[in-house]
Amino acid sequence: MGVPAFFRWLSRKYPSIIVNCVEEKAKECNGVKAPIDTSKPNPNEVEFDNLYLDMNGIIHPCTHPEDKPAPKNEDEMMVAIFEYIDRIFNIVRPRRLLYMAIDGVAPRAKMNQQRSRRFRASKEGMEAAEEKQKIRQEILAKGGILPPEEVKERFDSNCITPGTEFMDNLAKCLRYYIADRLNSDPGWKNLTVILSDASAPGEGEHKIMDYIRRQRAQPNHDPNTHHCLCGADADLIMLGLATHEPNFTIIREEFKPNKPKPCSLCNQMGHEVKDCQGLPREKQGKHDQFADSLPVAEQEFIFIRLCVLREYLERELTMASLPFTFDFERSVDDWVFMCFFVGNDFLPHLPSLEIREGAIDRLVNIYKNVVHKTGGYLTESGFVNLQRVQMIMLAVGEVEDSIFKKRKDDDDNFKRRQKEKRKRMKRDQPSFIPGGQFSPQALGNRSSPQAISNPRQAAFEMRMHDRQNSTTSSSPNTSLNSDGSPSLAGGIKRKAEDSDSEPEPEDNIRLWETGWKQRYYKNKFDVDASDEKFRRKVVQSYVEGLCWVLRYYYQGCASWNWYYPFHYAPFASDFEGIADMPSDFEKGSKPFKPLEQLMGVFPAASGNFLPPTWRKLMTDPESSIIDFYPEDFAIDLNGKKYAWQGVALLPFVDERRLRAALEEVYPDLTPEESRRNSLGGDVLFVGKHHPLCDFIVEQYKTKNTEVVDIPPELCHGIQGKLTLNENAVLPDQPVESPVPMLRDLTQNSAVSISFKDPQFDEDFVFKAIVLPGAKKPAPVLKPGDWEKTNNDGRPWRPQLGFNRDRKPVHLDQSAFRTLGHTMPRERGMPGMYANAVPLGTYGSPYTRPLMSGQQQIPKLLSNLRPQESWRGPTPLFQQTPQRTAGAAPLLAWNRMLQSQNQFQPNQYQGLGGPMNYPQRPEDRMDRGRQV
Repeated sequence: MGVPAFFRWLSRKYPSIIVNCVEEKAKECNGVKAPIDTSKPNPNEVEFDNLYLDMNGIIHPCTHPEDKPAPKNEDEMMVAIFEYIDRIFNIVRPRRLLYMAIDGVAPRAKMNQQRSRRFRASKEGMEAAEEKQKIRQEILAKGGILPPEEVKERFDSNCITPGTEFMDNLAKCLRYYIADRLNSDPGWKNLTVILSDASAPGEGEHKIMDYIRRQRAQPNHDPNTHHCLCGADADLIMLGLATHEPNFTIIREEFKPNKPKPCSLCNQMGHEVKDCQGLPREKQGKHDQFADSLPVAEQEFIFIRLCVLREYLERELTMASLPFTFDFERSVDDWVFMCFFVGNDFLPHLPSLEIREGAIDRLVNIYKNVVHKTGGYLTESGFVNLQRVQMIMLAVGEVEDSIFKKRKDDDDNFKRRQKEKRKRMKRDQPSFIPGGQFSPQALGNRSSPQAISNPRQAAFEMRMHDRQNSTTSSSPNTSLNSDGSPSLAGGIKRKAEDSDSEPEPEDNIRLWETGWKQRYYKNKFDVDASDEKFRRKVVQSYVEGLCWVLRYYYQGCASWNWYYPFHYAPFASDFEGIADMPSDFEKGSKPFKPLEQLMGVFPAASGNFLPPTWRKLMTDPESSIIDFYPEDFAIDLNGKKYAWQGVALLPFVDERRLRAALEEVYPDLTPEESRRNSLGGDVLFVGKHHPLCDFIVEQYKTKNTEVVDIPPELCHGIQGKLTLNENAVLPDQPVESPVPMLRDLTQNSAVSISFKDPQFDEDFVFKAIVLPGAKKPAPVLKPGDWEKTNNDGRPWRPQLGFNRDRKPVHLDQSAFRTLGHTMPRERGMPGMYANAVPLGTYGSPYTRPLMSGQQQIPKLLSNLRPQESWRGPTPLFQQTPQRTAGAAPLLAWNRMLQSQNQFQPNQYQGLGGPMNYPQRPEDRMDRGRQV
């Protein structure tokens, strides 16, 4: 969602909503990793019914990760996605439903943001490549040392868009993965799996919400279903609140800022490309054993408990002495609506409302003061009362001038503090730091001390260096003659780069000065502020957008064609007379087709994902739509500091002109391209142990072409329509692997069928209420949780797991001594626990070495599960492929489990020590002598 810093603000204001995930790790014995039995109770001490995966939040970090080497090819990307899903499944362990939703064709309102994002990514990628090549040539010209330039094709993340071959292949791979898991994993035994791939229109998270809304409206729905949604977007929090489900949890990666990244030129840590000097690589470790390794730490996950957020909001939003009955559910809807004003994916935020400045708190305070006059709530089940919203916005407009002035004062104070900090650091910086054998060493470094060599020469060099520094720094602004005497020519002008001030982007609006509204409309819209007709047009479009977004969150897409036709938002003080503005949308609108959306959001640089004749429309000067694809465009910082925060000034796509141009090239599509350009639907999968399996198999045996309803008693109360699927996964029929490194499923027992959500009339309204029979979760917050400190003033600590009475495990002094002995500190990284050997590219750890004379650990894998428990074979995507003769496995984590009878007593099997931490050679020799 387009709300930068929203989650950071939310987690700081309501810290108890965060729970750190407890994750069971796979046990390893003699290099053999035992699969985790996900059918066992959840280690987080909570049981989830449904798990929903917003797949785009998984696809992007797996295809172009930021904190580890990128996959070498598309096959490795698919396996990385499989492993990511496995890890999420292991943490959550759903018992009823797994819903995978990939972004399909988005509404027109979202396509504008997608277009901006993809154009900017293409432009920034080309600029970064040119800058990197320029710096490389400069370094080599000065005699610098750089590794040879890798010749590899850059992965264009724009291919993660509906209609491309990549997304079509991803859907095939996920169908294979689901069938494999239903055949092999005991945790999937009674699970219903629904896959909504990129051919099904709609954003992933909104397809999930639409499914939940429609199931809630069914008589067989369990109102106490525990939902868990995986995704990193901030709008998932608002979407979860909008369902009014009492048990709703979000799982996401824990954000850790400022992760170290290697320089893309020299592959060394500690500097960026612009600061690279081409210096030779320093030795890392005693034998340089960590030279090519990155300090990779496995990403951790957190839960966001919306039931706890509801407790916080109930305390904050409860109002006394109202002229109407207080309804907490309605006030939650109003809170969600007010969050839209600070930004979302469809509308720019109002100039006076910045979330970093406490905009949401300001809106809530105004809301609580004005609601006594409004006579009711702002929204109801996704529909806005514009007359009441007008009162809120005009109240914000009254303080806009003071907001802008305070923003300027805060900015000036921040710059002053930063300038003083730079001066203080420059003043306190030591004039000379010895290097070489006399250089300072970090505390706690246990490497053996080295003898000093030639100390007199080293001391002489230090004295000469100190004398030279004192001579040149005695009078920095005085020029010297050749003999060292002061010159009479005067001072030397300080260079611009030595100045303490940083260049600031020019701000022509000056919102803190009188006349800010006139300057804003003149610079941003190129009209006079006195043009009331144009200002009202902007306000009306923004009001339409607010109504569209709220209905999108609560009822589904009101119009596939509507979009906000401006780059900037109006002021809150302009929201006069909005009560009479229409807020209805055309009915019966249809989404774009996948290839049509690609033409609307792709820059010309990504045209290789389109058919040749379609691609030509992006580059041919004679094309009727060539103006949609500018090679360069301006980015307006709009008062921000960084380019990524600015506004990309791209022309809006005219739908009628685009469709007219595409009519001429539609006949050129191949049958395969026509298939990818069609809209599809969802597919439902079950295994042989699922009660619904026999019912689905019977439909295929009788070749029933009619639509049938799901018997809810066979599918955990899930309802919908089923139709036969042309490319179905069927029992006793092999499933071919789309990834060459993975084997085919020769003994398949899973089955798939086309699925469609329950249908309702277009005018049907889904009620935003708590369903009858829903049980309110037990209160979690205690009096001390209302503040950031609790427990008698001790600092707040995040909770581990859902059981707040869980007793944490503590280590005594002997345990810390053992850890201190077994963990080397040769890598120079800060902290005791930062010295672990990095995992393999995607998490393959080193194996534990066995010492000479040490007995081999007996085979224990057969005893990990009771013999009577249901279990399947090892998942096929963790085995070595055997269908291609002579083909070597491409990835370490796909190798087949090795035989345990090849152990040699006098030979190490790996590099790691206990707990897979590396050992120094002397530690290995001394380990047998320690008690």
